[in-house]
Amino acid sequence: MLTNKGKYGLKAMVHLAGMEPGALAQVQDIADRNNIPKKFLDQILSELRNAGLVFSKKGKGGGYALAQPAHKISVGQIVRVLDGPLAPIQCASVTAYRPCDDCDDEKGCAVRLMMVKARNALAAVLDNHSLADMRAQSNPEEAQFSYQI
Repeated sequence: MLTNKGKYGLKAMVHLAGMEPGALAQVQDIADRNNIPKKFLDQILSELRNAGLVFSKKGKGGGYALAQPAHKISVGQIVRVLDGPLAPIQCASVTAYRPCDDCDDEKGCAVRLMMVKARNALAAVLDNHSLADMRAQSNPEEAQFSYQI
């Protein structure tokens, strides 16, 4: 399940994808326009910055912007940065795999096999859609900015 952190991060990234090239968004503005608690958004943007998805400029006239063009950032990247692996259980994870203590036959485990399918389906959707795609869905008339960064 997507956490509030993941949801708010996606909202903030969609907001940034709608900015004109070279423009910076203030945290308070992003928070106000997207109904996100500012203090929580500060933490989220810090994680996204550390992951290289956004950059920030401090001081007067500072703010946040995408560090890469929106069409080069997959939704899956953002979700993984903020919420961790997509797999519902660790034995089905690609990046955080860990065997279950209670499983004798991992290769034949019906639960694991179903969760691998679920992870693969979710990854197929999230990794094959970009931030620009999300922005275009929510604001088709503003989507051109996300491709010009």
